Amino acid sequence: MKATIFSILFFLVLVCQSNATDLSPKEDDVSKYRVVYKGDKGPGVGKNIVFIATDHEYRGEESLPALARILAKRYGFTCTVVYALDEQGNILPGGSNLKGLEVLDKADLLVMFMRFAHFEDREMQHIDKYIKRGGPIVAFRTSTHAFEIKNDPKWEHYSWDYKGPKTDWKDGFGEYVLGETWVSHYGTNHKQSSKLIIEKPQATHPIMRGVKDMWVQSGGYTAEPKGTVLARGEVLNGMTVTSEPDKTKELLPVAWIKDYQVESGKKGRAFTTTHGASEDILNEGFRRMVLNAAFWAMGMEKNIKPDNDIAFVGPYKPTTFNFSGYKANVKPADLAGWDALIMPGEVVKKKSK
Repeated sequence: MKATIFSILFFLVLVCQSNATDLSPKEDDVSKYRVVYKGDKGPGVGKNIVFIATDHEYRGEESLPALARILAKRYGFTCTVVYALDEQGNILPGGSNLKGLEVLDKADLLVMFMRFAHFEDREMQHIDKYIKRGGPIVAFRTSTHAFEIKNDPKWEHYSWDYKGPKTDWKDGFGEYVLGETWVSHYGTNHKQSSKLIIEKPQATHPIMRGVKDMWVQSGGYTAEPKGTVLARGEVLNGMTVTSEPDKTKELLPVAWIKDYQVESGKKGRAFTTTHGASEDILNEGFRRMVLNAAFWAMGMEKNIKPDNDIAFVGPYKPTTFNFSGYKANVKPADLAGWDALIMPGEVVKKKSK
């Protein structure tokens, strides 16, 4: 009898251990890709914002958690930043090894800073589901060409240069959902900054409440978006706010809004800006505009005040945007908490392919 009871208990222990072994890697696997900032007071309590950070050059892996902490700490949102990782579990800007996008299923807003991503099928399904339900979007810079998906008929229509049979998706996600795909640089990136000038008819738009003196360091993009233009860029001959305007350049759209709706989907709001690099959000005018855009996209215009607190939460010391080097050996967990430095680590050069 004792032997029988012992055998049963031993069997149950083995089963529990087996289940723990089966479950824990999955849970740990997903959590390693995320950092979560949870606010506890403000109009955003109970609402979830998901940030996807994976671009190659503009240090979206730095600007997005900085914005997430502001929205969480100062306004109560639960903000989840999801990163692409390398084989060692470190943040890999521009990578496509990204997991955990099931958080989109209950998200109230998606914030994107992506470039040429090709995610696994299970992650793309969550993005597609979100788009079809008309989920609100705030998109930065290279998100106009967020996807480059080849040899995958199921998702290739998301690619920035798609020319396939799904004619509504011509030029991909950027064109169809945001209103513009990748076209070209406008001016010399890293040598010409821009002043952002609000369109006069849109000066009273909720996104522009309290916004003034916008200046960004990332270079201009050629853009003729479908949607309502909120601001245009004046290209400058230099990288300071006092640099003279480049009189050979016209004012092109740099921020716009669009009501999008894909086939068999619901209508949703999207805000896009062709700027948003790591040092761009140091400018208070630009930072206020994109934070206002988050509220607007979620239909929370009444919470947009011209004097909303947009101060950074914790230390933000952005890396100058560049294509060849980034803060390496940093895990999402290293950014947890209100006081963690954004971004720790040392700048290292990317390995040449």
